[in-house]
Amino acid sequence: MIVDSHTHAWARWPYEPPVPDEATKGSVEHLIHEMDQNGVDQAVIVSARIEKNPDNNAYGAAAVRRYPRRLYQFADVDCVWSPEYHTPGAVERLRTATDALPISGFTHYVGENDGWLRSDEGRAFFKLAAERKLIASIAMGPAWAADLGAICADYPDLVVMLHHMGGIRSTSPRSDLETIATLARYPNVHIKLSGFHYAVGLEHGWDYPHPSAMWIAEGLYAAFGAGRLCWGSDFPALSRAMTYKQALEIVRLHCRFLQPGDLEPILGGTLKRLLDNAAPTRTI
Repeated sequence: MIVDSHTHAWARWPYEPPVPDEATKGSVEHLIHEMDQNGVDQAVIVSARIEKNPDNNAYGAAAVRRYPRRLYQFADVDCVWSPEYHTPGAVERLRTATDALPISGFTHYVGENDGWLRSDEGRAFFKLAAERKLIASIAMGPAWAADLGAICADYPDLVVMLHHMGGIRSTSPRSDLETIATLARYPNVHIKLSGFHYAVGLEHGWDYPHPSAMWIAEGLYAAFGAGRLCWGSDFPALSRAMTYKQALEIVRLHCRFLQPGDLEPILGGTLKRLLDNAAPTRTI
């Protein structure tokens, strides 16, 4: 089974420049088509209420209800682009999302480190996530690693997934990799093996298979092992750099440091186990 850890689905294409197929380019129907064409069994929709899509949580929930055997949703809760970002009431907003949406987790995109994770409300936010068995899908860079480590130590039952190789860039110092690698001491932390095009910068996204980012993937593999890496495509944002098939093959063919047997957990085995153990119980 192949399970995509990182996709989006939008009713309206959110990026510049404008496209002629705004209503379909990032739609759930297009996602399902790409999955079918490439032998991907299931996928996580990482909701993102960005430009033109303030209703993306509702859109993702409708997609999961429409394709219950194919899709899971991580709701957008208090991401950096929202007016609620790191303001009082985060715990109740997470509780409301959990009660209202068919989610297995939530996503939280952050900006510069403002210390919120270590605040009383930040800790209560992640405490509730652990109690509700929600997977925490976090978009962050190395500057947040120590604070996230403190959360993971306090709540060892909280499953955490870091977006796009921990936000490390191909031009980053090796110390950034070492910083993210410190999180390997917490068995509840997992890394999405995705976003190679972000690692090299979108201006160089054409340079498939992004060889200048391979040291990041190999270093994370050495630190976390195959069992805590989860492949993700970044559909449909990936279309600015590569095809869906290329996003799959960059791991399946071009991560030559992988050993026999590593692809099974990376391409879906680990994520499927995490999703099966997450709440809520999925009903068909």
